[in-house]
Amino acid sequence: MVRQEQVQRSKAIQRQTGKTFHLATRVLPRRVRHATYVLYAFFRVADEVVDAEDTAEPAVQREQLERLREEALGERETDDPVLSAFAELREEHGIADEDVNVFVDAMLADIDKSEYETYEELEAYMDGSAAAVGRMMTAIMQSPDAEKALPHATALGEAFQMSNFLRDVREDIVDRDRVYLPQETLREHGVTDEQLRSFRVDENFRAAMRAEMRRTEALYREGVRGIRYLPKDCQFAVLLSAVLYADHHRAIRRRNYDVLSATPSLSTSRKLLLLAKTRAYWAFEKDPETVFRKVSVVPYPEDEEPSHREHSGIRRAPTGRTVGRLSSWVRSFTRGE
Repeated sequence: MVRQEQVQRSKAIQRQTGKTFHLATRVLPRRVRHATYVLYAFFRVADEVVDAEDTAEPAVQREQLERLREEALGERETDDPVLSAFAELREEHGIADEDVNVFVDAMLADIDKSEYETYEELEAYMDGSAAAVGRMMTAIMQSPDAEKALPHATALGEAFQMSNFLRDVREDIVDRDRVYLPQETLREHGVTDEQLRSFRVDENFRAAMRAEMRRTEALYREGVRGIRYLPKDCQFAVLLSAVLYADHHRAIRRRNYDVLSATPSLSTSRKLLLLAKTRAYWAFEKDPETVFRKVSVVPYPEDEEPSHREHSGIRRAPTGRTVGRLSSWVRSFTRGE
Protein backbone atom coordinates (compact mmCIF):
# COMPACT_ATOMS: atom_id res chain seq x y z
CA MET A 1 0.00 0.00 0.00
CA VAL A 2 1.30 3.47 -0.88
CA ARG A 3 2.59 5.21 2.24
CA GLN A 4 1.55 8.68 3.38
CA GLU A 5 5.04 10.11 2.96
CA GLN A 6 5.06 8.92 -0.66
CA VAL A 7 1.72 10.64 -1.25
CA GLN A 8 2.97 13.88 0.30
CA ARG A 9 6.13 13.84 -1.82
CA SER A 10 4.06 13.27 -4.95
CA LYS A 11 1.58 15.97 -3.97
CA ALA A 12 4.40 18.49 -3.52
CA ILE A 13 5.67 17.74 -7.04
CA GLN A 14 2.21 18.27 -8.53
CA ARG A 15 1.60 21.47 -6.59
CA GLN A 16 4.86 22.93 -7.84
CA THR A 17 4.77 21.88 -11.50
CA GLY A 18 1.12 21.36 -12.43
CA LYS A 19 -0.96 24.11 -10.85
CA THR A 20 -3.97 23.77 -13.18
CA PHE A 21 -4.19 20.00 -12.79
CA HIS A 22 -3.55 20.35 -9.05
CA LEU A 23 -6.72 22.42 -8.58
CA ALA A 24 -8.84 19.78 -10.30
CA THR A 25 -7.09 16.96 -8.43
CA ARG A 26 -8.00 18.52 -5.10
CA VAL A 27 -11.72 18.02 -5.76
CA LEU A 28 -11.33 14.33 -6.53
CA PRO A 29 -12.51 11.91 -3.83
CA ARG A 30 -9.72 10.91 -1.45
CA ARG A 31 -9.61 7.33 -2.79
CA VAL A 32 -8.56 8.68 -6.20
CA ARG A 33 -6.86 11.92 -5.23
CA HIS A 34 -3.85 10.35 -3.55
CA ALA A 35 -3.30 7.94 -6.43
CA THR A 36 -3.49 10.88 -8.86
CA TYR A 37 -0.72 12.69 -6.99
CA VAL A 38 1.47 9.62 -7.44
CA LEU A 39 0.60 9.28 -11.13
CA TYR A 40 1.42 12.91 -11.85
CA ALA A 41 4.70 12.72 -9.94
CA PHE A 42 5.70 9.66 -11.96
CA PHE A 43 5.04 11.55 -15.20
CA ARG A 44 7.12 14.49 -13.97
CA VAL A 45 10.06 12.27 -12.99
CA ALA A 46 10.13 10.96 -16.58
CA ASP A 47 9.76 14.49 -18.00
CA GLU A 48 12.71 15.69 -15.95
CA VAL A 49 14.92 13.00 -17.49
CA VAL A 50 14.03 14.22 -20.99
CA ASP A 51 14.31 17.91 -20.08
CA ALA A 52 17.84 17.37 -18.71
CA GLU A 53 19.25 17.48 -22.23
CA ASP A 54 21.64 20.31 -21.29
CA THR A 55 23.20 18.25 -18.50
CA ALA A 56 22.97 14.67 -19.80
CA GLU A 57 23.94 13.05 -23.08
CA PRO A 58 21.14 11.32 -25.07
CA ALA A 59 22.62 7.90 -24.30
CA VAL A 60 22.48 8.68 -20.57
CA GLN A 61 18.89 9.91 -20.86
CA ARG A 62 17.86 6.72 -22.66
CA GLU A 63 19.57 4.60 -20.02
CA GLN A 64 17.78 6.50 -17.24
CA LEU A 65 14.39 6.09 -18.92
CA GLU A 66 14.91 2.37 -19.45
CA ARG A 67 15.79 2.02 -15.78
CA LEU A 68 12.71 4.05 -14.88
CA ARG A 69 10.60 1.70 -17.04
CA GLU A 70 11.91 -1.36 -15.18
CA GLU A 71 11.36 0.26 -11.79
CA ALA A 72 7.84 1.40 -12.68
CA LEU A 73 6.95 -2.12 -13.86
CA GLY A 74 8.35 -3.63 -10.67
CA GLU A 75 11.12 -5.45 -12.55
CA ARG A 76 13.89 -3.66 -10.68
CA GLU A 77 14.32 -2.41 -7.11
CA THR A 78 14.28 1.34 -6.56
CA ASP A 79 14.95 3.72 -3.71
CA ASP A 80 13.03 6.55 -5.41
CA PRO A 81 9.84 7.16 -3.36
CA VAL A 82 7.83 8.23 -6.42
CA LEU A 83 8.78 5.21 -8.54
CA SER A 84 8.23 2.75 -5.71
CA ALA A 85 4.82 4.33 -5.02
CA PHE A 86 3.89 4.12 -8.70
CA ALA A 87 4.93 0.45 -8.92
CA GLU A 88 2.65 -0.34 -5.97
CA LEU A 89 -0.15 1.70 -7.47
CA ARG A 90 0.17 -0.07 -10.82
CA GLU A 91 -0.33 -3.46 -9.17
CA GLU A 92 -3.11 -2.29 -6.86
CA HIS A 93 -5.22 -0.73 -9.63
CA GLY A 94 -4.30 -2.98 -12.53
CA ILE A 95 -2.71 -0.29 -14.65
CA ALA A 96 -1.77 -1.94 -17.93
CA ASP A 97 1.92 -2.58 -18.57
CA GLU A 98 1.25 -1.50 -22.15
CA ASP A 99 0.28 2.00 -21.01
CA VAL A 100 3.45 2.29 -18.94
CA ASN A 101 5.50 1.15 -21.93
CA VAL A 102 3.93 3.51 -24.46
CA PHE A 103 4.37 6.40 -22.01
CA VAL A 104 8.08 5.69 -21.57
CA ASP A 105 8.42 5.17 -25.35
CA ALA A 106 6.99 8.66 -25.89
CA MET A 107 9.54 10.11 -23.48
CA LEU A 108 12.29 8.29 -25.39
CA ALA A 109 11.00 9.82 -28.64
CA ASP A 110 11.41 13.30 -27.16
CA ILE A 111 15.15 12.75 -26.81
CA ASP A 112 15.77 12.53 -30.56
CA LYS A 113 12.68 13.97 -32.24
CA SER A 114 12.13 17.72 -32.53
CA GLU A 115 9.17 17.96 -34.92
CA TYR A 116 6.25 15.97 -36.35
CA GLU A 117 5.40 15.84 -40.04
CA THR A 118 1.68 15.03 -39.79
CA TYR A 119 -1.00 15.10 -37.15
CA GLU A 120 -1.21 11.31 -37.37
CA GLU A 121 2.47 11.13 -36.42
CA LEU A 122 1.88 13.52 -33.53
CA GLU A 123 -1.17 11.52 -32.47
CA ALA A 124 0.97 8.37 -32.24
CA TYR A 125 3.31 10.25 -29.91
CA MET A 126 0.37 11.54 -27.83
CA ASP A 127 -0.93 8.00 -27.39
CA GLY A 128 1.95 7.61 -24.97
CA SER A 129 2.41 11.13 -23.65
CA ALA A 130 -1.29 11.92 -23.09
CA ALA A 131 -3.82 9.22 -24.02
CA ALA A 132 -2.08 6.63 -21.84
CA VAL A 133 -2.35 9.09 -18.97
CA GLY A 134 -6.11 9.24 -19.47
CA ARG A 135 -6.30 5.45 -19.51
CA MET A 136 -4.26 5.19 -16.30
CA MET A 137 -6.58 7.71 -14.63
CA THR A 138 -9.58 5.63 -15.72
CA ALA A 139 -7.98 2.59 -14.10
CA ILE A 140 -7.46 4.25 -10.72
CA MET A 141 -11.02 5.63 -10.76
CA GLN A 142 -12.28 2.04 -11.05
CA SER A 143 -15.06 2.88 -13.47
CA PRO A 144 -17.73 0.19 -13.86
CA ASP A 145 -18.12 1.33 -17.50
CA ALA A 146 -14.40 1.37 -18.30
CA GLU A 147 -14.83 0.01 -21.84
CA LYS A 148 -17.19 2.86 -22.71
CA ALA A 149 -15.07 5.45 -20.88
CA LEU A 150 -11.67 4.58 -22.38
CA PRO A 151 -12.09 5.98 -25.94
CA HIS A 152 -13.33 9.27 -24.49
CA ALA A 153 -10.52 9.33 -21.90
CA THR A 154 -8.08 8.92 -24.77
CA ALA A 155 -9.63 11.88 -26.64
CA LEU A 156 -9.64 14.07 -23.53
CA GLY A 157 -6.00 13.25 -22.79
CA GLU A 158 -5.07 14.27 -26.33
CA ALA A 159 -7.12 17.48 -26.01
CA PHE A 160 -5.26 18.46 -22.84
CA GLN A 161 -1.91 17.75 -24.51
CA MET A 162 -2.81 19.72 -27.64
CA SER A 163 -3.91 22.72 -25.57
CA ASN A 164 -0.50 22.61 -23.90
CA PHE A 165 1.23 22.43 -27.28
CA LEU A 166 -0.80 25.37 -28.62
CA ARG A 167 -0.10 27.46 -25.53
CA ASP A 168 3.61 26.57 -25.27
CA VAL A 169 4.84 27.05 -28.85
CA ARG A 170 7.44 29.64 -27.85
CA GLU A 171 8.49 27.79 -24.69
CA ASP A 172 8.94 24.52 -26.57
CA ILE A 173 11.18 26.21 -29.14
CA VAL A 174 13.25 28.22 -26.66
CA ASP A 175 13.62 25.64 -23.89
CA ARG A 176 13.50 22.36 -25.80
CA ASP A 177 14.14 23.15 -29.49
CA ARG A 178 10.92 21.30 -30.35
CA VAL A 179 7.92 22.17 -32.53
CA TYR A 180 4.82 20.13 -31.82
CA LEU A 181 2.53 21.85 -34.33
CA PRO A 182 2.30 19.46 -37.33
CA GLN A 183 4.57 20.53 -40.16
CA GLU A 184 1.86 19.84 -42.74
CA THR A 185 -0.45 22.33 -41.00
CA LEU A 186 2.29 24.97 -40.95
CA ARG A 187 3.07 24.44 -44.65
CA GLU A 188 -0.61 24.45 -45.61
CA HIS A 189 -0.93 27.93 -44.12
CA GLY A 190 2.39 29.25 -45.40
CA VAL A 191 4.28 29.29 -42.09
CA THR A 192 8.00 28.72 -42.54
CA ASP A 193 10.41 27.28 -40.02
CA GLU A 194 12.45 30.48 -40.13
CA GLN A 195 9.35 32.55 -39.33
CA LEU A 196 8.42 30.29 -36.43
CA ARG A 197 11.88 30.32 -34.90
CA SER A 198 12.14 34.11 -35.23
CA PHE A 199 8.77 34.37 -33.46
CA ARG A 200 6.95 36.40 -36.12
CA VAL A 201 3.17 36.32 -35.88
CA ASP A 202 1.15 37.05 -39.02
CA GLU A 203 -2.17 35.99 -40.52
CA ASN A 204 -0.63 32.75 -41.81
CA PHE A 205 0.43 31.74 -38.30
CA ARG A 206 -2.95 32.73 -36.89
CA ALA A 207 -4.67 30.57 -39.51
CA ALA A 208 -2.50 27.57 -38.56
CA MET A 209 -3.32 28.10 -34.89
CA ARG A 210 -7.05 28.33 -35.62
CA ALA A 211 -6.91 25.08 -37.60
CA GLU A 212 -5.25 23.16 -34.76
CA MET A 213 -7.52 24.74 -32.16
CA ARG A 214 -10.58 23.56 -34.10
CA ARG A 215 -9.15 20.05 -34.19
CA THR A 216 -8.41 20.19 -30.47
CA GLU A 217 -11.88 21.48 -29.59
CA ALA A 218 -13.40 18.53 -31.43
CA LEU A 219 -11.32 16.30 -29.12
CA TYR A 220 -12.74 18.12 -26.10
CA ARG A 221 -16.29 17.53 -27.30
CA GLU A 222 -15.55 13.82 -27.82
CA GLY A 223 -13.77 13.50 -24.50
CA VAL A 224 -16.40 15.28 -22.41
CA ARG A 225 -19.13 13.05 -23.86
CA GLY A 226 -17.57 10.12 -21.98
CA ILE A 227 -17.32 11.69 -18.51
CA ARG A 228 -20.76 10.25 -17.70
CA TYR A 229 -19.20 6.76 -17.82
CA LEU A 230 -16.87 7.58 -14.93
CA PRO A 231 -17.81 7.00 -11.27
CA LYS A 232 -20.17 9.69 -9.98
CA ASP A 233 -17.69 10.94 -7.39
CA CYS A 234 -15.04 11.58 -10.06
CA GLN A 235 -17.10 13.28 -12.74
CA PHE A 236 -16.94 16.84 -11.41
CA ALA A 237 -13.15 16.83 -11.09
CA VAL A 238 -12.63 15.55 -14.66
CA LEU A 239 -15.18 18.06 -15.94
CA LEU A 240 -13.35 20.87 -14.12
CA SER A 241 -10.05 19.73 -15.67
CA ALA A 242 -11.60 19.97 -19.13
CA VAL A 243 -13.00 23.44 -18.44
CA LEU A 244 -9.66 24.70 -17.11
CA TYR A 245 -7.45 23.27 -19.86
CA ALA A 246 -9.81 24.41 -22.62
CA ASP A 247 -9.77 27.92 -21.19
CA HIS A 248 -6.23 28.30 -22.49
CA HIS A 249 -7.92 28.69 -25.89
CA ARG A 250 -9.68 31.77 -24.55
CA ALA A 251 -6.31 33.14 -23.41
CA ILE A 252 -4.83 32.42 -26.85
CA ARG A 253 -7.72 34.14 -28.67
CA ARG A 254 -7.49 37.17 -26.39
CA ARG A 255 -3.87 37.55 -27.56
CA ASN A 256 -5.04 37.25 -31.19
CA TYR A 257 -3.20 33.90 -31.42
CA ASP A 258 0.16 35.41 -30.48
CA VAL A 259 1.84 32.60 -28.54
CA LEU A 260 5.25 33.47 -29.97
CA SER A 261 6.04 36.63 -28.01
CA ALA A 262 4.88 35.20 -24.66
CA THR A 263 3.16 32.12 -23.24
CA PRO A 264 -0.51 32.69 -22.30
CA SER A 265 -1.51 31.62 -18.81
CA LEU A 266 -4.54 31.47 -16.53
CA SER A 267 -4.51 33.61 -13.42
CA THR A 268 -5.50 32.17 -10.06
CA SER A 269 -8.59 34.38 -10.02
CA ARG A 270 -9.61 33.07 -13.47
CA LYS A 271 -9.22 29.46 -12.34
CA LEU A 272 -11.28 30.11 -9.21
CA LEU A 273 -13.93 31.87 -11.27
CA LEU A 274 -14.20 28.83 -13.53
CA LEU A 275 -14.33 26.57 -10.48
CA ALA A 276 -17.22 28.63 -9.09
CA LYS A 277 -19.14 28.67 -12.37
CA THR A 278 -18.62 24.95 -12.98
CA ARG A 279 -19.67 24.11 -9.42
CA ALA A 280 -22.78 26.31 -9.65
CA TYR A 281 -24.00 24.70 -12.88
CA TRP A 282 -23.07 21.23 -11.61
CA ALA A 283 -25.28 21.71 -8.55
CA PHE A 284 -28.33 21.92 -10.84
CA GLU A 285 -27.46 19.94 -13.96
CA LYS A 286 -25.31 16.93 -12.86
CA ASP A 287 -24.68 16.26 -16.56
CA PRO A 288 -21.02 16.79 -17.60
CA GLU A 289 -21.68 17.61 -21.24
CA THR A 290 -24.45 20.10 -20.46
CA VAL A 291 -22.29 21.91 -17.90
CA PHE A 292 -19.25 21.93 -20.20
CA ARG A 293 -21.29 23.53 -22.97
CA LYS A 294 -22.47 26.26 -20.62
CA VAL A 295 -19.18 27.00 -18.86
CA SER A 296 -16.32 26.32 -21.29
CA VAL A 297 -15.22 28.34 -24.31
CA VAL A 298 -15.28 25.29 -26.59
CA PRO A 299 -17.85 25.91 -29.34
CA TYR A 300 -20.47 23.41 -30.40
CA PRO A 301 -21.71 23.46 -34.01
CA GLU A 302 -25.13 24.80 -33.07
CA ASP A 303 -23.79 27.35 -30.59
CA GLU A 304 -22.50 30.88 -31.11
CA GLU A 305 -18.86 31.61 -31.83
CA PRO A 306 -16.39 31.23 -28.94
CA SER A 307 -15.32 34.87 -29.26
CA HIS A 308 -18.86 35.78 -28.20
CA ARG A 309 -19.22 33.07 -25.59
CA GLU A 310 -15.98 33.66 -23.76
CA HIS A 311 -17.20 36.94 -22.26
CA SER A 312 -20.63 35.64 -21.23
CA GLY A 313 -21.70 34.65 -17.74
CA ILE A 314 -19.83 36.01 -14.72
CA ARG A 315 -17.64 38.81 -16.05
CA ARG A 316 -15.78 40.15 -13.04
CA ALA A 317 -12.82 38.46 -11.41
CA PRO A 318 -13.60 37.15 -7.95
CA THR A 319 -13.07 39.53 -5.05
CA GLY A 320 -10.70 38.65 -2.22
CA ARG A 321 -13.65 37.54 -0.13
CA THR A 322 -14.93 35.31 -2.93
CA VAL A 323 -11.50 33.78 -3.46
CA GLY A 324 -11.32 33.04 0.25
CA ARG A 325 -14.69 31.29 0.22
CA LEU A 326 -13.74 29.21 -2.81
CA SER A 327 -10.41 28.26 -1.24
CA SER A 328 -12.22 27.17 1.91
CA TRP A 329 -14.63 25.10 -0.19
CA VAL A 330 -11.74 23.34 -1.93
CA ARG A 331 -10.00 22.68 1.40
CA SER A 332 -13.17 21.08 2.73
CA PHE A 333 -12.63 18.26 0.20
CA THR A 334 -9.06 17.65 1.24
CA ARG A 335 -9.05 17.63 5.02
CA GLY A 336 -7.20 14.80 6.66
CA GLU A 337 -4.64 14.31 3.87
